[in-house]
Amino acid sequence: MEPTPHYKAYKPKPFTKEQRKDTTLLFGGLTWKHERLIQGAFHNLNYKAEPLPNITRADLDTGKELIDVGACCPTIFTTGNLVNYLKKKKEEEGKEAAVNDYAYFTMGACGPCRFGQYRESYSMALDGIGLRDFRMFFLSQTELNQGDQEGGGLEVNMPLTTGIVWAILIGDLLTDLEFQTRPYEVVPGQTNIVLKECIEIMYQAFKNRPIDKIKGNKWLTLGWHVVSNYFTDALKEVIAKWKTIEVNKAQAKPMVKITGEFWLQTHEGDGNYNIKDWLEKEGAEVIPPPVAVWLDYLMQFPLHALNERKNVDKGTKKKILMLKGMIKMYHWTYNRMRKSLNEMPYEMPSQKTLAELAAPYFNFRLDGGEGHMLIGKALYAYLNNKAHMTCELTPYSCMPNTMSVGAMANVRGKYPELLYAPIEIKGDAEIHALSRCQMILTEAKKRALKEYDEVMKKCNMTPEKLEWIALNAPEYKEASFKVPHNGYAGTGANYITMLSQYKGKLTKTLKKTATVTPKPIAAETVLTEVAATETVTVQEPELTYA
Repeated sequence: MEPTPHYKAYKPKPFTKEQRKDTTLLFGGLTWKHERLIQGAFHNLNYKAEPLPNITRADLDTGKELIDVGACCPTIFTTGNLVNYLKKKKEEEGKEAAVNDYAYFTMGACGPCRFGQYRESYSMALDGIGLRDFRMFFLSQTELNQGDQEGGGLEVNMPLTTGIVWAILIGDLLTDLEFQTRPYEVVPGQTNIVLKECIEIMYQAFKNRPIDKIKGNKWLTLGWHVVSNYFTDALKEVIAKWKTIEVNKAQAKPMVKITGEFWLQTHEGDGNYNIKDWLEKEGAEVIPPPVAVWLDYLMQFPLHALNERKNVDKGTKKKILMLKGMIKMYHWTYNRMRKSLNEMPYEMPSQKTLAELAAPYFNFRLDGGEGHMLIGKALYAYLNNKAHMTCELTPYSCMPNTMSVGAMANVRGKYPELLYAPIEIKGDAEIHALSRCQMILTEAKKRALKEYDEVMKKCNMTPEKLEWIALNAPEYKEASFKVPHNGYAGTGANYITMLSQYKGKLTKTLKKTATVTPKPIAAETVLTEVAATETVTVQEPELTYA
């Protein structure tokens, strides 16, 4: 009887610089927008790079066949996605080409989340289809400069990582524009068309980054990305295109904030039952979760560790100041990009604020998955009237998210009016999940309509007056016009309040315009009633950034 061979951890074969020109780096896990911009960053550094196809139900079935049954659905979906792609390449190009002409690039981690076990799941699945020699590179999600990988073909240096981080930030910003606009577009489908054009503008910007002369110096490379106007100028071109989309924001739509496990909340496709698209079709406006908040969250852990040592290590205080400076620079960079887009994308919440809100229910040192942020985000949206409901997407058998869902029971006990829909995602129970979400969404719709009607009455507005104002002040119909938050959860209520507050500007606009009204309403009547409207201003709490 032959002895059972010992388990050997996966170790990729070397990927050499000579192989770079013939090897396609595969990557995925984000939205198609983020992935297209990341592809531009790779192409800028002369890598062949290609995002994996978007997740489908077939990937779930493949993943279930090849890895352990206790895996969470993000592990199963992403494993099946990689395997199905390589199986297709194996059939089309042969086994040798599938192994030698492709490599997989992704992030890794450790801790209670199964994110740290993806490596084992992938290697098990690839071994099952006879592709164990396929090369995979798992990189730390907390380091910007990790040096050459085995063989030197993949250089994880400042030009690559800053390109990826900036691509993620800009992908977040354009996703915010997309979800703020599409529910209110006058011409169906126009938002998606313009969005694709804008993504291509930014892809070209990343592909053509002028960093050849400085990419050998990591600090010059980082400094250029921070202070250069290169990306902000490209974003101004984006907002100019966005201006061409016509919207009607005088509508009562429930605001639904998406939270949950990182992959599930970010994904747009079968992996989370296309829930964002489904919510829009149900009449909601979705607040998508930015990856930027996750990156900000990751930077807090070394800060916590350093703070605990500042009284015993003399050099710690200097490191704390440097790290705080980096976090401020990160927020400054994000807000600078927001400013190029008329500050329409949402501002990042303070990590300190999220931790303080969650503290009575969830300790910030329990850092598996999204940690305390899930509780903090739900409370932040509720207490600051940023959303009518929160939808938390939890993978089946995910320990960190199960903890947060349990903690939310205590939160709901203190705040019973908080609308919270925890949705467990298994990948094959769509009807159950969406029906559960629909029950909470029904109440959110009632609240949105009640809020809108109350604001219309308070501001002395009618549909006829809104139509007349829109004809004479067309800038309010442009998708690039920012509707400020005036203390209401719904965009429609904030929009009506804004019109009443902008009476001076409206008066000036109307005096210069000689437009015949579509209905027999005298201009003097509208102006008098709008000018006499009592305005309502709700002061938002001031947030302090780390």
